[in-house]
Amino acid sequence: MSVPATVTTVLARARRRVGIDVALVALPLLAGIACVGWRIAGFAAALACVAAGIAVAAGVAWRRLRRFDQAWLCSRLDEARPDLDDSSSLLFARDDALGPLQRLQRARVTERLRAKPAPSLAPPWSRRAMIGAWALAIVLAAAAWEWPRIGEVPAADAHAPPGSAAVAGEPRLVARQLRAQPPAYTGVGVIEGDSLDVRVPLGSRLRWTLRYTPQPTAVALVFIDGHTQAMARDGDDWVAEMALQASTLYRIVPAGVTGADTSPLQRLDAIPDLPPRIRVLAPERGLTLIADGQREWRVAFEVTDDHGVASQARLQVTRTEGTGENVRFHDHVQVLQGSGDRRTRRFEARLQPSAYGLQRGEDLVARLEVLDNRAPQPQLSRSAGLILRWPAEPVLGAEGLEGMARQVLPAYFRSQRQIIIDAEALLKERPRLGQEEFARRSDAIGVDQRLLRLRYGQFLGEESEGAPELPTSDLTTSDRDDDDHDDNAGHDHAPEPAAGGDAHDHGGPGAGEQATTGFGRMDNLLETFGHTHDIPEAATLLDPKTREILRGALGEMWQSELHLRQAAPQDALPYAHRALELIKQVQQAERIYLARVGTQLPPIDESRRMTGKREGIASRPLAKHVVVRGDAALPAAWHALAPGRTAEDAVAALDGLQAWVEANRARVEDPLSWLAAIDALRIDAACAECRARLRALVWGSLPRPPGGVSRRTGDDPEGRRYLDRLRAAEVAP
Repeated sequence: MSVPATVTTVLARARRRVGIDVALVALPLLAGIACVGWRIAGFAAALACVAAGIAVAAGVAWRRLRRFDQAWLCSRLDEARPDLDDSSSLLFARDDALGPLQRLQRARVTERLRAKPAPSLAPPWSRRAMIGAWALAIVLAAAAWEWPRIGEVPAADAHAPPGSAAVAGEPRLVARQLRAQPPAYTGVGVIEGDSLDVRVPLGSRLRWTLRYTPQPTAVALVFIDGHTQAMARDGDDWVAEMALQASTLYRIVPAGVTGADTSPLQRLDAIPDLPPRIRVLAPERGLTLIADGQREWRVAFEVTDDHGVASQARLQVTRTEGTGENVRFHDHVQVLQGSGDRRTRRFEARLQPSAYGLQRGEDLVARLEVLDNRAPQPQLSRSAGLILRWPAEPVLGAEGLEGMARQVLPAYFRSQRQIIIDAEALLKERPRLGQEEFARRSDAIGVDQRLLRLRYGQFLGEESEGAPELPTSDLTTSDRDDDDHDDNAGHDHAPEPAAGGDAHDHGGPGAGEQATTGFGRMDNLLETFGHTHDIPEAATLLDPKTREILRGALGEMWQSELHLRQAAPQDALPYAHRALELIKQVQQAERIYLARVGTQLPPIDESRRMTGKREGIASRPLAKHVVVRGDAALPAAWHALAPGRTAEDAVAALDGLQAWVEANRARVEDPLSWLAAIDALRIDAACAECRARLRALVWGSLPRPPGGVSRRTGDDPEGRRYLDRLRAAEVAP
């Protein structure tokens, strides 16, 4: 049996009433919100507000309609019609699910509904909600009507100096707009508003649109560095455009306005485009030793950038071959395709060492090079080098040597080739460099050649031209310069060994008590264990032939240094190449065998132990801290800005403080805040808030006083008790 039409009509009317009720409440609210959005941000914002409001209203209507279902209808019918005997639910039941009595009861309910139709069950109208919604819509529409349009400010908000009222007849700023167009590669949209302060990416195109009433004869933008840009007249507006290349402060100065040159500074912040940042994901360490049976090496990088990373990157793989000056490098380049979004990309590669010909004792170095999307010149970033090392075979049979074998010479003789490479690169760049820059770089290479020459000279006993002095004795300078110098003077020699014993021991660890040597540093190994001295023949453990070859290399280095310091690298290259050839010959003697020595400490004077005698002990005061000068303007400004000082004292310290800020922009966290605070205090010297703000900035940059050791007062309880016990011990027999 079908449900009577009157029942289904009642349910449809109730649902329709709910939908209309929600719409009557939501429509005025949507209209008011759309008016406000259109007035503040334009037509697009109004459409967005309307779309969001419709979605919310639809959600509310759907939630309310869920209540008006079949169960609700049966409950309301039974409540409104007692003659239905609470049997309205039988109208919607299936025939095969009802018994004979239930079918009879459903027929009786159907007959009664046909005789007397069901009443209207629609819910009442939400009159209070409708009235409140329409009232709120009227308020929103009125507020939107009174709200200033885009780029428009009220006349009372004219650009006038603080604390001064607008003078009749003077131009007043009644509308302003600052529009910023960031570079296209940043993906940032146009930024516009009525604020004259803006923070935009570096290179953005700025456009000012100002309107005055009455019209001034001229308007200019005056920047903090003294640069002035005149604005052009465009109908009733004054416009100016510029590309923002650095953060700066400026003020707008219209002609004919009293005190316009003392108006507050406006701020333009240029956000620099940072180079890509590379993070190594795999391997976990920079140096990886190849494992047995390892066939591939996985490297992975994550690159992030503020405006986007290029989709491709270059993986430079370098294989080293040989040792010392005979090291050769084989470069390979592989292009990697990144995955991820434009601001965060991931690059991964699986390298096979065998494909690059890696052998024992060689390294495989991987470095990623990636570009960002900056236009017209992208920025390049390189990752740290990742090293895959195949260790060389261990040297067998060295454990039975009487002396200790150290391969130290290759650590010294490996920089001459780099000097040649730098000189050749400088000659290639000479057409693009100025004479002064070319001479400066050539002189820098000459300094490197000099340092390398002095470093090699230590093996021949040279201790001049600023080379580190080798600690060989406790004698004075005049004693060491004496021609009749005794070979045994000032040295702690070991006792003469018995026949067949070890050789004479020079400069063992006992001598190291007077020399400060870093533990594990290869450049101090010979100075610690070898007998280095002013006599070249006794300087090192090199054989005479090797010393002569090394002396010839030093002569060639001296000539190379001479021409490099004279800005003639083309004349220095022949000498540098000959020095390199001689150094390669020295490499043949790359093992030095040093005698085993023991620790020889000076004997302890037992007669002075535990006696308390301090004769002959010199005073050792603490070293004074070195105070960096040049910040005298900061303490002077700090005292001049104190609350008790006059305004004239504060203004007198501003020139020196501003000069210090200009000279120390790298040390100051936000130099524009300093300049703005100084300018505000210049305008109003009596402003206590401006003085406090500037003094707070000065306090954060004041140099910290050096720490020192404070002397004990001696009147504390612990000190007095200690002294009393000492006196009691002296009195006691």
